[in-house]
Amino acid sequence: MADGGASFGYLGVTRSLSGRLWRERVADPDAARRLQLAQGLSEPLARAIVARGISPDAAETFLNPTLKALFPDPSAFADMDRAAAILVDALERKRPAVVFADYDVDGASSAAQLVRWFRAMGQELPIYVPDRITEGYGPSPAAFRRLKAEGAELVVTVDCGAAAHDALACAAEIGLEVVVIDHHLMRDGELPPVAALVNPNRPDCGSGQGHLAAAGVTFVLLAALNREARRRGLFEASAEPDLKPWLDLAAMGAICDVTALVGFNRALAAQGLKVMSAWRNPGLRALMEVANGLKDGQAAASVFHVGFMLGPRINAGGRIGRADLGVRLLSTDDPAEAQALAAELDELNASRKAVEAQVQEAAVAHIETESNFADAPMLLVAADDWHPGVIGIVAGRLRERYRKPVIVVGVDRAANVGKGSGRSQPGVNLGRAVQGAYDAGLLLAGGGHAMAAGLSVRPDTIPELRAFLCERLADESAVATAEDALEVDALVTARGADRALWQDFQRLAPFGTGNPEPLFALADARVERPMMLKGGHLRVTLTDGSGGRLKAVAWRAEGTEAGRRLLAEGGGVHVAGRLKPDDWQGRQGVELEIEDVADPRRV
Repeated sequence: MADGGASFGYLGVTRSLSGRLWRERVADPDAARRLQLAQGLSEPLARAIVARGISPDAAETFLNPTLKALFPDPSAFADMDRAAAILVDALERKRPAVVFADYDVDGASSAAQLVRWFRAMGQELPIYVPDRITEGYGPSPAAFRRLKAEGAELVVTVDCGAAAHDALACAAEIGLEVVVIDHHLMRDGELPPVAALVNPNRPDCGSGQGHLAAAGVTFVLLAALNREARRRGLFEASAEPDLKPWLDLAAMGAICDVTALVGFNRALAAQGLKVMSAWRNPGLRALMEVANGLKDGQAAASVFHVGFMLGPRINAGGRIGRADLGVRLLSTDDPAEAQALAAELDELNASRKAVEAQVQEAAVAHIETESNFADAPMLLVAADDWHPGVIGIVAGRLRERYRKPVIVVGVDRAANVGKGSGRSQPGVNLGRAVQGAYDAGLLLAGGGHAMAAGLSVRPDTIPELRAFLCERLADESAVATAEDALEVDALVTARGADRALWQDFQRLAPFGTGNPEPLFALADARVERPMMLKGGHLRVTLTDGSGGRLKAVAWRAEGTEAGRRLLAEGGGVHVAGRLKPDDWQGRQGVELEIEDVADPRRV
C-alpha cells in the first residue's frame, strides 16, 4: 500500500481521460483510528468505513448487518397493519384475490414472496403482469375491469400502483378492492381511493425506510401478515410460515432496483445473499445453471451474480418476451418448470442484447450529430420504433458514457405515443423532474424515483419536454457535474494489489448505492500486452516499480479516450479500478476492473 496524497486532485488528476476529477475519499483520521483499534481492522479498511459515513459506534451493525438488529416495526409504515388485516381477511374468507406485479425483477421478486406466503397458508394466489408493449407500465383501467370481470374481489399491486390514479379511481368505481405495495415517489396531495397504500415514500409515512425496493417493503409486509395471522390464532393448528427462505427474493429486488444498501436494506441484501447461496429456490438455481454460473452445485451468491447474471435474464421476459415469465420462475417449486422457464429467459436475454446494441448504436449516432446536446444538462433522445423493452438499459449505458441524466424514447407512430425510460446521475432527482413535467401537462404518464423514471409522451411534445427538463434539471446537474469526481479509497502497487487486500475489503460487501465498491489507484503504471476482446472490451497487464504484474480489463473501452490510451501501451498512466477475484483454473488471484485512466501529461 502506498501513499498517494496530492494537493489538488488525487495523484494530481483534475481531468482524467473521461473528464473527471480524482479525489481521495475523505475520512476523519481520529475516527478511523478508533475504529481500527475497536474492531481490529486494517488501517485502510477502517479509513474506508469511516469515509462511507459510518461512525465507530455504528460500525458493528455495518460489518455484521442482522435482521434482528435492523428490522423495522411494520406498524411504522403507514397502512401496513391495515394491509395485513385485509390480506388475512381475504385468506380466511377465501376471497378471490390477485397479485398485480410490475414486470421487472423488483416486481417479480415482490409478487413471488406473496405467492409463496399464501401457498404456505394453503392457498394459491393468481398473478397478473401487464404486457410492457400493449398495456404499458402499471395498473390500467382496462386491466382492472378485466380482473373484475374474471371474478377478482381484491387486487394487491406490488412495485406499482402508487401513481396510477386513473386506474385506482376506476377500481373504486367498479367495486374492486385494491391494496398497493410500492416504493416509487408520490406527488403531494390526496391519496388515491384504495383500501390500503403501503409505500415508505408516501408523504405521510414515518417509517424512515424510503430507500427500500418494493421487495423489501413486501418482506416487511410478510412479517406483518405473520403477526396478524398469529393474533387471530391461525397458527394454533398449523405451522407459521418461515420467512427466512424468502430473503433471497428480497435481496433480488434490493440489488436489481439499485437501491441504497444501507441500514435495514443492507441487512436484507447481506442476509438474502447468504440464503441465496444455498440455491434452494428452484428458479434461481435453474437460472444460474443456464447462465453457466453454477458449477457442481456450488456458488456463493454475490451482487455480481444477482445484478449481471440473474437480473438481466429475469427482466428479459418483460422486455421482449412474456411479462409473467420472471415471477413464474421465482415462485415455482417444480424443478422441471423452473428449467424450462430459465431456458426461455436465457434465449430472450440473448435476443435482448442484440436489440439493445442496435438501439444504443443509433442513439449514440443521434447524440453525436446533434451539436446542441453537448452542453445540455440532460439528454433526451428519441426515434421511431426503438424497442420499449431495451430503452431503459440503453439510457443507463448512455448515462455512463456522457455522465449526465439520459432519457431514451421509442416512438410508436401508429399509436402516436412515445414510451421513455430515464437514468440519472447521483445528485440529480430525475423522478421528481418527470413528475413536474406530468403536472405541467407535458406527459401522458410519468413517474419514478431519484435515479430512474419512466414516461409516456405525445411525439410532437418531445421538444417541449426536452426544454422543460433541461431547465428543471439545470441547477442540480451543474452541481452534480462539478461533483462528478472519482473517489479513490487507496493507492496500491501492482504487487500490493493481491488476494489478501481484496479479501480484507470484502468485509464492506454487499456493495451498491450508499456503499460504493472500493476503488483503488495505481500511479505511473506501464501498460503491456493490450488485447481487444469481443464486445469492445480491452484486456491489459499493468506493471510498475514494485515489480508486480496486475491483470486488468476495461469494459466497453473501444472508441473511448481511455481505450485508445491503453492500446498505445507504454508507461506513465494512472489507473483507477476495482479489484475482482480471479479464480480461473484455481489460481486464487485478482484482476483490476478499470474504471478510469489518466495521462499524467494531460491532468
